[in-house]
Amino acid sequence: MVGSRKLSNDEVEALLGGLDAAGKQEDTPAVFDTTAVREFDFGSEDLSLLGDYYALRMVNEKICRFTRSVFLPMLRIMPRISSFPPEVKSFDEYVESCDNFVSVTTNRLDELRGNSLLVVQSSFISILTNSYYGGSKIKALHQAKGEFTATEQRIIQIITDGMNRAMENAWKDLFVTSFEPLSREENIQFVSFVDGADTVIVCSFMVQMPDAEPASFDVLYPLQTLKPISSQLRSRVQNEFAQDDRTWKEKLEQAVLSINLPLSAELTSSKANLGRLLKSTVGDEFPISMPENITIKVSGEPVYKAEIGKMGANAAVSMTKRISLKKDKENG
Repeated sequence: MVGSRKLSNDEVEALLGGLDAAGKQEDTPAVFDTTAVREFDFGSEDLSLLGDYYALRMVNEKICRFTRSVFLPMLRIMPRISSFPPEVKSFDEYVESCDNFVSVTTNRLDELRGNSLLVVQSSFISILTNSYYGGSKIKALHQAKGEFTATEQRIIQIITDGMNRAMENAWKDLFVTSFEPLSREENIQFVSFVDGADTVIVCSFMVQMPDAEPASFDVLYPLQTLKPISSQLRSRVQNEFAQDDRTWKEKLEQAVLSINLPLSAELTSSKANLGRLLKSTVGDEFPISMPENITIKVSGEPVYKAEIGKMGANAAVSMTKRISLKKDKENG
């Protein structure tokens, strides 16, 4: 068994001295390098902390394409629709920046277990209504602020259904979800969407039409709704979008290759001076010589040399040599 012993006076003084030194260090305030501190506004529109949402921007580009077909039958022209980069802000901030009198549709996204908001300017609803019912010009009707007419409410229903289908198609390659309307409001202040302090992602779109002021509509997603698929939204590897691009190119190629072009065979040519032409009458003969090869022209441009032949009961030509086009010669 190990025996116990008392500490010497020197050992006790050494221990007490160490405690005093530790106490003095604790009383000394810590010094931080303030240059390494960076300010951050939690209400800012910067997406850097959340990623740049590359895929969401691609979805918005698709929404632009698909919604054109929704507005075309009403406007009777093809509008130009473009999207802005997604913005992050609180719902209260968005409400403050938005007109009170707008068309607001709350949609349910069952697969994401959340909702989205579709906000359309009242002036754009008026333009669509006027044009849809035969207006000669693209312009908004004079209307009392605060309430849509029964006719305008019908237009809102039509475009909401069409835009929901367009958004479903735009999202399906990234994440299959449905957009089903839950409620409609005419005042953004009365919308029960999320708490005012909650963060939302605002996707804004601009609609440009000839001889008219640009219109706009917004699609809002609560941040909490999109968080489960945040990794997909940040992904830059989107094979589905590349597939769509290939499909578009294939369809364009097929369309170009299906164009009918006039094909002609130039048998021969002859020259005569103006004096003889002026004296010529019916029955006069001009000597010609038949070449070994004739020229095949496409839309007036010489393309092939060919030999004259016969196929069944019909005359025919057999291509023997391709003629270099002018552009080929210039490039060569």
